[in-house]
Amino acid sequence: MIDKPALRARLRAVRDGAARDRPMRVPPAFTDRLTAGTVVAGYVPFGSEADPAPLLAAAADAGCRLALPHVTRRDRPMRFLAWRCGDDLSEGLYRLRQPAADAAEVVPDIILTPLLGFDADGHRLGQGAGFYDRAFARLPFAWRVGVAWSVQQVDHCPADPWDVPLHAIVTESDWIVP
Repeated sequence: MIDKPALRARLRAVRDGAARDRPMRVPPAFTDRLTAGTVVAGYVPFGSEADPAPLLAAAADAGCRLALPHVTRRDRPMRFLAWRCGDDLSEGLYRLRQPAADAAEVVPDIILTPLLGFDADGHRLGQGAGFYDRAFARLPFAWRVGVAWSVQQVDHCPADPWDVPLHAIVTESDWIVP
């Protein structure tokens, strides 16, 4: 049995100590999926989270519509609200930077996902609140892409029955498809 809180603390420390001097890769396997009108949900990084900005810029350049998560309460589902680069953001639950509550809700085709750890099988370890797993369950057709630093990869990420694996993971140096 893996102690998830201890693993989260260890991975957070690894991520916090990692060199973050290279941007995320924008691999052809990602850009090949981008077509005008595709909705790509990203996030604004918090702390040492890997920044999906290069991926979001590639999506915007391809004519995709962008979205960011919007969270109001732990017991409420995360919504994805329309966003454009440069739009004002407000501070939400957990100090997350998110669009205003009155922004249009959209359904993402691609979800760029922050994480603490991942393995080669596409399992991810998040912060523990379950927002992304619940969103993945609600949006099973969405292509799920983890965004992480390469040092966040572990041999095995514990997966519970409700955990939904990623389709791919992008790092500053790799494109990993389970």
